[in-house]
Amino acid sequence: MIQIGTKVRVSDNSGARYASCIKILSGSKSKYAKIGDKIVVSITMLRAKRRAQSKVQKGKVAYGILVRSKITKRSLKNSYTSHIENSIVLITQQGKPIGSRVVGSVPRQLRYTKFMRIATLASGILK
Repeated sequence: MIQIGTKVRVSDNSGARYASCIKILSGSKSKYAKIGDKIVVSITMLRAKRRAQSKVQKGKVAYGILVRSKITKRSLKNSYTSHIENSIVLITQQGKPIGSRVVGSVPRQLRYTKFMRIATLASGILK
């Protein structure tokens, strides 16, 4: 689960490497963000090789969708999933992804939301 101030990794090719959570947009008084929730982030670090060609700048505010979380999640079929890191995919205000590729896998539950484009860009889908 992500809360305000959490450092997250950006897992797309938009040019950002790390971001910090500013606000959670999933509910009116929600403290934590779960997988699939929309959050507002501030870009804290860019990728070293492609700084000139980056689509975002350091210190700018952007939106993101949480695609991986460290917290262990239990599905209805009694299978447990957890990830090594917290990571997001940067999106525009209209909900379209900024990058053209998503690195790593995303959970299947993103296919049934309005962010299906993120699931199709990903290299793999987890059950």
